[in-house]
Amino acid sequence: MTAAFTFPGQGSQAVGMGKALADAFPVARAVFDEVDAALGEKLTAIIWDGPAETLQLTENAQPALMAVSVATLRVLEAEAEFSVGRDAAFVAGHSLGEYSALAAAGSLTVSDTARLLRTRGLAMQKAVPVGAGAMAALLGLDYEAAMEVAKEAAQGQVCQAANDNGGGQVVVSGDKAAVDRAVEIAKAKGAKRAMLLPVSAPFHCKLMQPAADAMAEALSKVTIKAPAAPLVSNVLASAITDPDEIRRRLVEQVTGTVRWRESVAYMAGQGVTRFFEIGAGKVLSGLVKRIADGAVGVSVGGPNDIAAAKDALAAAKQG
Repeated sequence: MTAAFTFPGQGSQAVGMGKALADAFPVARAVFDEVDAALGEKLTAIIWDGPAETLQLTENAQPALMAVSVATLRVLEAEAEFSVGRDAAFVAGHSLGEYSALAAAGSLTVSDTARLLRTRGLAMQKAVPVGAGAMAALLGLDYEAAMEVAKEAAQGQVCQAANDNGGGQVVVSGDKAAVDRAVEIAKAKGAKRAMLLPVSAPFHCKLMQPAADAMAEALSKVTIKAPAAPLVSNVLASAITDPDEIRRRLVEQVTGTVRWRESVAYMAGQGVTRFFEIGAGKVLSGLVKRIADGAVGVSVGGPNDIAAAKDALAAAKQG
């Protein structure tokens, strides 16, 4: 198997995402209905009608992106003969996308995943007072150089690498003053760009420990099954299948680095040549080309993408 199924993270959301699929395919509509029922509210109204500011709230964006990803996969299964267990060498997701990957692989139910992501979004938002933390993208520095910037900027505060996205794109996260210092230090060290990100909390750093504790409790109450394809864990950048380890790594992920560059490189090293980005946006497909030489990123997010995805999967099966 030379295909991996990947699932996008926060930032890929857009008002209207998934609506064309839901209108065209009952299997997609059923996923959105299940998510609405699990949350006890019409999240679909926010996804499809906005406003954008409400969709962007972490508590909404996380389950919304998962719903779109799983709905898209259900259409691929029904219309393009996709099968996670048969066709995917691995599943992987960027941050919240890891939950989407697990739902897609049958490790978590869609209802449990929606509730977990609502809990995760609320807990991450509450962990740090608004304005006390920040995140910044450092462009044009490799991971090691960005780590040195974060270390120098900390000065007794929290500043750590949150996302190693690949292609010379590393995001740092922590206390606002420390992240501000990191931006200036990175510029002095030759970063092409260093800029604060418009986020509401400093994700994937030690300041998120209260959210990690909340997720440990929430995850202890749900059933996790072995996924139909191995999960490449954000915090390990390698494959796992054991339900107890999946649970543990999901907790660690809240405060740990999303090792996306290494995750893609790991999958490529195991023979994956086509990475199907299932859900909203095309961020992960763009990163694939920068990380793995010769690898192809295939983004699937709407009805017009289904036929091309079927062709790409057939090509992947032929090696």
